[in-house]
Amino acid sequence: MPKTSGKTARKAGRRHPLATVALLAIGLLGTGGAYALFTSSATAETTASHDSLVKEGGKLFASNCATCHGMSLQGTTQGPSLIGVGAAAVEFQVATGRMPLAATGPQAEEKPPQFTPEQIEALYTYVASKAPGPGIPEDKYLKADGDATAGGELFRVNCAMCHNVAGAGGALTEGKYAPSLGSVDARHIYEAMVTGPQNMPVFNDHNISPADKANIITYLKYIDKQSTVGGYDLGGLGPVSEGLFIWIFGLGAIVAITVWLTAKSN
Repeated sequence: MPKTSGKTARKAGRRHPLATVALLAIGLLGTGGAYALFTSSATAETTASHDSLVKEGGKLFASNCATCHGMSLQGTTQGPSLIGVGAAAVEFQVATGRMPLAATGPQAEEKPPQFTPEQIEALYTYVASKAPGPGIPEDKYLKADGDATAGGELFRVNCAMCHNVAGAGGALTEGKYAPSLGSVDARHIYEAMVTGPQNMPVFNDHNISPADKANIITYLKYIDKQSTVGGYDLGGLGPVSEGLFIWIFGLGAIVAITVWLTAKSN
């Protein structure tokens, strides 16, 4: 049998130079095809879900909101335009029960919501589909794990003049008021900042960054958890309420005791 040289044996066992390239191409095509199929299916499913919410939200809007806000969200003499208010505004107003409005007045009163969470999602998805606006806040900003000290400073500078330094709320003009922020859902606090409901100004991301909004929420939740060390806090309204209490009840008690002692001695 003729002998085969080492060089010839190596050549016989060597792959074709294009074999590696062909394998890489097959792998890339397979991976890319699988990814495209998966993402296309996910996108189609997401689109179908979104379209379903928009359709359902349109029905709910037409039967519950269009009388005041118009069939095209353009607004009427009974209610403002909703074009561009975004999902956050709708979620805040409807989830807190302020809308639908129970009765006309200086401002909408908070009450139990009239819709289920699924219906609320459909409503804000429908309104948001008509024009861009502030969206639903991300969960990472609602965890109340930010800087409470920084949040307290921001709150005192931007919010305390209406809501009180302790978030207890306060009266405004013409029968309006800033509501108490105690035990308010973190999502609704964030949504109120970015949409400016009622008489509240809008604090967009250029005024107060999302991280700083999270700090304000952290501060308010910190206050919620603190017990009143000095006894009853009189609503957390500060020295005015405390002074009135002392003058009315304290001085009144002293006068009553003085009258009683005088009557007893006589």
